[in-house]
Amino acid sequence: MARIGIIGSEGRMGQAIAAVLATGEHSCSGGVGRGENPGDLADASDALVDFSSPPALKDNLHAAIGAGVPILVGTTGLDDSHHAALDSAAQAVPVLQTGNTSLGVTLLSALVHEAAARLGAEWDIEVLEMHHRMKVDAPSGTARLLGEAAADARGIVLSEHTESGRDGHTGERARGAIGFAALRGGTVAGEHSVIFAGQQERLTLSHTAEDRSIFARGAVQGAAWLIGKPPGRYAMKDVLGLE
Repeated sequence: MARIGIIGSEGRMGQAIAAVLATGEHSCSGGVGRGENPGDLADASDALVDFSSPPALKDNLHAAIGAGVPILVGTTGLDDSHHAALDSAAQAVPVLQTGNTSLGVTLLSALVHEAAARLGAEWDIEVLEMHHRMKVDAPSGTARLLGEAAADARGIVLSEHTESGRDGHTGERARGAIGFAALRGGTVAGEHSVIFAGQQERLTLSHTAEDRSIFARGAVQGAAWLIGKPPGRYAMKDVLGLE
């Protein structure tokens, strides 16, 4: 039984993870909320899960390094400086950072990569996502994860080939671009579709989250999987043994 510590325990994901741990094979070693020091929690845990906020990331990584425990980071809205901090921390402890902890989305990402690799640039790629009205970032971390999978398969840099927020007279679609559209409303846990639009045909790969607990279960599985691994950067695809 692994002891999992929750950073961001007062949030929706933190509460969902605590509920999964309360009934599963692993236990909750405690939680910290906004502005609280994660150091003591790290010392009492076999692994940490972080669903807090980007400004808190570096302190959370330092806590994991100080305690010598792995950390799964599910916080979205990260920038280049955060990824640099993740790379640095991964030299000392196992670090798994992901925009989505769902096992279904992890497999979807692999399928998107496969489709993008096999279909030529004449197939346009659009990523469509919808979330609840309270979500504050767009596109979602999951949408970016799927876009990155497509970009990686085509050997391009996503940030240099992104089209989003179309409005007004935008001109024709750029060849090879990856488009993003974000919808917000209600209590939608998460819906994502990747559309490959070719000549007279379309391929759509999609995933629907019916409840936040799927992300919590994936986060717990991922954190437990990290225990005993050597330092390094990991992804959810590693948890499933995907290439």
